[in-house]
Order: sequence, then C-alpha cells, then structure tokens
Amino acid sequence: MKSFDKIVNDTLEKIDFYKLKDHPNILIAARFWEDDRYEAARTIYKFMRYIDDMIDDRKSIQTKLSCMEQKIFTDRVNSWIDCLGLDTPNDPIFREVSDTINKFRIPFHFFYHFARSMVYDITHNGFSTFEDFLDYTEGASNGPASVFVHLCCLDHRDGDYIPFDGNISEIARPCAIFSYLVHIIRDFRKDQLNNLNYFPGDILAKNNLSAGMLKDIACGEKIPPGFRNLLREYKSIAGIYKSETEKMLKSLEGRLVPRYYLSLRIIFDLYLEIYERIDPEKGNFTAEELVPTPDETREIVKACISVFRDQKILVM
Repeated sequence: MKSFDKIVNDTLEKIDFYKLKDHPNILIAARFWEDDRYEAARTIYKFMRYIDDMIDDRKSIQTKLSCMEQKIFTDRVNSWIDCLGLDTPNDPIFREVSDTINKFRIPFHFFYHFARSMVYDITHNGFSTFEDFLDYTEGASNGPASVFVHLCCLDHRDGDYIPFDGNISEIARPCAIFSYLVHIIRDFRKDQLNNLNYFPGDILAKNNLSAGMLKDIACGEKIPPGFRNLLREYKSIAGIYKSETEKMLKSLEGRLVPRYYLSLRIIFDLYLEIYERIDPEKGNFTAEELVPTPDETREIVKACISVFRDQKILVM
C-alpha cells in the first residue's frame, strides 16, 4: 500500500495550478481521489458549469432577457435535466453524464435543485431579500457541493458504490453557503462588469446602496461606507457558516477514508484563505487582493496536507 507521502506527492504532480481557473477548488480537492471518482466530479462539474455559463454569458450582454428568451432558456435547462439518467447513445455529452450518475448513484434531486436556481437566474435580475438569496443557494451552490460530498462519502464495496448513510445535502450546506458568500465577495468586480448582482435589495437598501452604485464601485469609484458595511455583514454571515462547516468536518472525522476527508478539508481551506483576506475596513476587493496566486494555492494545499501528516494518517 502506498504511503501517504507517496500518494500526496504523486497527486500534487498531477495538478497544474497555472492552468486551473474559474473556481477550480472542487477539481483541486477531487484530484486526491482515485482517477475514476475524480473523472466523475470533473464530468458533473463541467455539465453544471456549462449551464451556468450559458446563462451568465447571455446576461453579460444585457441583464434582462426578453419573455421569449426566458422561455427558450428555461425549456433548454429543464429538458437537459429531464434527459439525465436516460439512455442517450447518440449524444456523447449526455451519455457521459448519465453514465456517471448511474455508476456513482448520484441522486437526481441535486440536479433538480440546481435547475430551479438556474431558471431563477433566467427569469429574475437579482434578489429582493436575503432569504431569496439563501433559497437560490440551495441549487446554485449546494447542488454542486452535494454532488462533491456524495462522491466523497461513497463506499466502494465489491465493485459497487454504496451511498453514505446520512443526509448529504445537510452535510454539504454549511460549506456550500460559506464558499458561495466568499466567492461572491471575491468576484464582486468581475460579476458587476458582467451584469451579475448577488447582493439582495433589502441589504442594499439598509446600507443606502443601489445596484447602480455597485456598478460604479466595480468601475473604480470611491468605496462608500455603506458598501463596507455590506461586506462587513456578509463576512459576518459567512463566519457563521464557517463555524458550522468546522462542526460538520469534525463530525465526519474517522467516518471517511482519509483521502476523501482530506479533500473536504482542502476545499474548505482554499475558501478560508480568501475569507481571511477580506478586509471590510480597508480593502479594495480586487481579484489581485483576494485571489491566491497559483503558487499560493499550491502552498495552501500543501499546508492542509501537512496537518494530516502531523496527525500520522500515513495511508490513504
């Protein structure tokens, strides 16, 4: 059996931190699994990313979709989700996704929740309340996160994959919301320039802000106190979910094969680094300020691994 150091060193050599971009944390963490389970994560991530990008790319041109466009995009998303798991031999993309779902016994409700949030994106421009936003995260963030956690928690027995005895969506939720809040702050300027706004109306109003003011800030205008108050509140809320994620990770200690537990720690630590860089008092909230470089990302992963080494988990 390979030693912990051997597996980790081999895995780190496989990861090209300079080529990964656009929210790669899931794929960095999943790379520490066996190849077939990693390929399952990559396949599902690519499928969900394609749908999300299709909508975001359209909104980057013009925020509001026409009634006809809304129907076309909604029908397209729903039809793609409805085809999952079906025998589609003439469509290589759907065949790969469906084969992955069937082999790894991924629950369909993760995809239904995801589709519901994508349809919300198509038919709405932002959120009225923070509660609306949290409901949206159930699909947009917790959908993909639940797939990741499901793959982490699967037991491989006698050539078959056995689902974890627990509520995967509940396990995934705190880290899903924590990471989503963090990456909304991380991507604030880029999102605004692409006509995407994840700050709900009730929180904007409370801080005397408007959607137009957010766009001005993203374009380089002076940051007003209200925006710093908003990000202070978002970081505080993220801190609550950070604590819940730490409790969740503690509850899973000893229940998973170490390499899968390690991947959960890695994805959390990667977002934790960004969280700790958020400075509501003096920050400018640019990508240069908040996004770790490829070399820094590699060091975060290595630091997480060193914790396992210190805990003397020697085989995976």
